[in-house]
Amino acid sequence: MVNDLLASIEASPRQEQKADQNPMQFGVLAIQGAFVEHEKALARVGVEPVEVRLPEHLEGLDGLIIPGGESTTIGQVAERWGLLDPIRAFARSGYPLWGTCAGMILMAKEVVDAIPGQPLLQVMDVTVRRNVFGRQVDSFETDLEIPALGDPPFPGVFIRAPLIEAVGKGVDILARLEDGTVVAARQRNLLVTAFHPELTEDDRFHRYFVDISEVSQIDQNS
Repeated sequence: MVNDLLASIEASPRQEQKADQNPMQFGVLAIQGAFVEHEKALARVGVEPVEVRLPEHLEGLDGLIIPGGESTTIGQVAERWGLLDPIRAFARSGYPLWGTCAGMILMAKEVVDAIPGQPLLQVMDVTVRRNVFGRQVDSFETDLEIPALGDPPFPGVFIRAPLIEAVGKGVDILARLEDGTVVAARQRNLLVTAFHPELTEDDRFHRYFVDISEVSQIDQNS
């Protein structure tokens, strides 16, 4: 069943798949973490949120968010439920994939302090380090200058956050802390943020993610 799903994801034309569906549908991996907050933000920007727990839940989606939480737990459960390969296929097919905090760790091609055997997607050419900013009590908020979102600065909420230590060719850096630490990046249809936009009332990052899907559909059908 999983192999059939992988083939259908990689082979199906996106424009034909969604031609008659409105609103757009965006999945949120609903295993653990702040998935409900992402769902509320997606609804506010005018798309339909869909909770994803099984491979078949990816069918018909325009994009997928992997929320913050505990990266080891999310990875282990996703592996147990047969989701890792279908999500990789989803991303390879050009569908937008966004990882926030723990989701960023799962998406990174390299995690320098990964737990041995930790299941990872490894789909984006970035190197990350886990829990750089310490314990839960060391979490913080700061304004971020993000040119892709325009003014005013974006409220960055960091909770035991990872950071991006290095990026590969073709990866655009979207945001840094004042000390130069990279905390958001994009590689074509792939987006990662070390912070939690879903925990704010500012929906610009979710709108930006939806826009990636719209541009991707145009590019694939031009």
